[in-house]
Amino acid sequence: MHEHEHEHTHSHDGAEHTHTHDHDHSTAHAHTHDGEHVHSHGHSHTHTETKNVLNRLSRAIGHLTATRGMYERGRDCAEVLTQLAAVRSAIDGVCKIILKDHLDHCLVDAVETGDMETLTELNRAIEMLLK
Repeated sequence: MHEHEHEHTHSHDGAEHTHTHDHDHSTAHAHTHDGEHVHSHGHSHTHTETKNVLNRLSRAIGHLTATRGMYERGRDCAEVLTQLAAVRSAIDGVCKIILKDHLDHCLVDAVETGDMETLTELNRAIEMLLK
């Protein structure tokens, strides 16, 4: 088992908060210090956009938390819906980055090595994204 921490920052009611979370994983993970993330689950691959993705996810989480606060305070529904659309757009942007990174690295490796499990997983993930 591999244990590691993830730290993220988000805004809530105008103040930034930083949290650190401990995670246990039953699959092997290796982390490099240059922002790349390598892990194995049938295949190994390198994520070149890890820092970018984590930063964007943290911002989306902060934005969603702030939007929840708006709704709790009874803000106009149109304003809340506009903010939710912005959060959705931010999440869609993260999905595009992860998918591109996966296609550029993981998929190429899977095709070269004949890793059909990875290709099947990618198809399932794309189907879920397109629903």
